[in-house]
Amino acid sequence: MQRLFRSLNIGFILIRYRLDTFLFALPLPWYIKFIFYILPWRYFIAAREPRGVRLRLALESLGPVFVKFGQMLSTRRDLLPTDVADELKYLQDRVPAFANDQAIELIEKALGQSIDELFSSFSKEPLASASVAQVHSAVLNSGEEAVVKVIRPGIDKTIKKDVALLFTIARAVEKLWSEGKRLHLVEVVAEYELSLADELDLRKEAANASQLRRNFDPSTILYIPEIYWDYTRQNVLVMERIKGIPVADVDQLNELNVDMKLLAERGVEIFFTQVFRDSFFHADMHPGNIFVSYDSPLDPQYIAVDFGIVGSLTLEDQSYLARNLLAFFTRDYRQVAQLHIDSGWVPPETNVTAFETAIRSVCEPIFEKPLKDISFGQVLLGLFQTARRFNMEVQPQLVLLQKTLLNIEGLGRQLYPDLDLWETGKPYLEAWMKERAGPKAVVKTIMQQAPDWIDKLPQIPQLAYDVLQQSKQQNVIAQQLIELEHKKSLKEAKERRKKTLLASVLVVAGLWFGYEPAREILQQMQWQGWLLIGCALYIVNR
Repeated sequence: MQRLFRSLNIGFILIRYRLDTFLFALPLPWYIKFIFYILPWRYFIAAREPRGVRLRLALESLGPVFVKFGQMLSTRRDLLPTDVADELKYLQDRVPAFANDQAIELIEKALGQSIDELFSSFSKEPLASASVAQVHSAVLNSGEEAVVKVIRPGIDKTIKKDVALLFTIARAVEKLWSEGKRLHLVEVVAEYELSLADELDLRKEAANASQLRRNFDPSTILYIPEIYWDYTRQNVLVMERIKGIPVADVDQLNELNVDMKLLAERGVEIFFTQVFRDSFFHADMHPGNIFVSYDSPLDPQYIAVDFGIVGSLTLEDQSYLARNLLAFFTRDYRQVAQLHIDSGWVPPETNVTAFETAIRSVCEPIFEKPLKDISFGQVLLGLFQTARRFNMEVQPQLVLLQKTLLNIEGLGRQLYPDLDLWETGKPYLEAWMKERAGPKAVVKTIMQQAPDWIDKLPQIPQLAYDVLQQSKQQNVIAQQLIELEHKKSLKEAKERRKKTLLASVLVVAGLWFGYEPAREILQQMQWQGWLLIGCALYIVNR
């Protein structure tokens, strides 16, 4: 019954915001379009706002799960028209806080103690409230200021129901629209479901924060709050409370005389360090999750929070990405095309020349702009959109990377409009490539693997003996199989001869007893004739 009411509510919202107009742009069968054309609300409810605005308002009305889905879709510019993607960026996750008593009850149940025993003080009024969790401030008994994040009660059931509806909608789009399968909407929803599942387990967020803290410890450019593991459970997370200036508050940063150029460049440095040094990057670095320390305005330090979404690249992806960007900025489009094929991002049978031409047609106009105005994020977007036309499969790790890069670019240029992202990022790319492919990298790899080689050295004679024994056994087995096959062939031949001889006897008997002229001929045959028949039967049965 609840699912029925939820479905009716969704239908009402779709009508209210006239989302049926999206369907008329699709190449649907004429009879489906006719059905939508005669629906009565088309003549009573006008579609006044642009389609992107109507979609955003509808998602906000549908609730937090759909809002977060729209936020994720806004990063998938390879799937959406530009106007829709731009509007979905403004989705706001506005959710009323749940009851203070509920929050306290959940925390006490998870940690097995009362609030008064756990903390020297605890603020019942939440600092922030989102779709999945809300945050309270507290002070530990040891005196450290902390924030307590607690999962919203019953949100797992809400997510399960709404995600099931999203799957239904995605499958319907793929069936009704000829281009639907190319968009991989079902895969997008599945990816979103996994993301939500990760957000419901705060231990994963805590582990991500600990890893990032370890990667940047010590660091003067990025600070990650400490996780208090003794107070952290699946639905409760307690971490150090940080105090900083929201990075989007440019006026306050200027009042403190923060070095904005250095701050912007350090944002780029943090991104490239996470991606190419650590292969572990904060993938939700929008302005709401980034702060700037009050200390040392001339030597500014970022502070990051909210570690529910992180990304990672394999060494192969790192290498191909770095080489792609370097090749792009030297306009070596042949290399870009070949790297996409070598990486497996596009099928191996792709025509390199045609792919190169397509990349050139998309990328050349970008170089009409000054180099400092060229967007790394737009470069990746152009490359991915072109590659999709050549059957490039969705690469989740690259989607997260593209989203993070766009966030970093927007942030950097908001802080310092003249930021030259290429000049800032190029040294990191070149240094990483040199470190990865140069003589030092070879020596480093040998040194890293040497202990394993030394450890396995005594085992080599035994391994060699085992290989020889295995090879010998395989030869014996192969010989046995050959002999069995030969015996089987001989047996089949013997059976075949028996059947032929029996058939011959039956034929002769049939002629003798059933056909008078044939019997007369057989009676008159001399021994030479019977000898000839015997020879013929022998030859046939060999």
